[in-house]
Amino acid sequence: MATTSPARIDDDLFASAKLAGEVQSRSAAQQVAHWARIGREIEASASISPRDVAAVLNGSRPYDGLSAKEQAVVRAEWAERMDARRLALDLSAEFTAKGRSWVELDKEGTVVERGGPARADQADRGSTPARRTTGNVGAARSRRTSSASDPRSTTKAAPGTKSTGKPGGH
Repeated sequence: MATTSPARIDDDLFASAKLAGEVQSRSAAQQVAHWARIGREIEASASISPRDVAAVLNGSRPYDGLSAKEQAVVRAEWAERMDARRLALDLSAEFTAKGRSWVELDKEGTVVERGGPARADQADRGSTPARRTTGNVGAARSRRTSSASDPRSTTKAAPGTKSTGKPGGH
């Protein structure tokens, strides 16, 4: 029977392991152990040079000069780095601080405009206005190409906002 020992890991690594582990039906601890085994095998492999991989990752060597296995290691590391950067982003807070609006999809696939200059009635409640367009993304795309007289091209406003009745809620 294998024994385990507790280890401290970085919060970002744990969050990444939790996300990656969910996809593979592993706990965060199981995912970290999986990555550790992969790392051990890579370092022990005669066909993969950790030094060459590190040189590509720091930009001092071209990717195309690596073997297929080494390229796979580099792509995995790039994916990890991108995931970490994506997790660190909080664009809604950044845009809100700058008074900018943004568009995103809600859970139903409806295009929702959020943020922008706060109105007095919204500021009292501590929320930012959100305008919804009817339908899903496919419907939103078709509305962009439909005529202004087409009844499907109207928008409906989220509670506490007003709609202009123009396509796209502008």
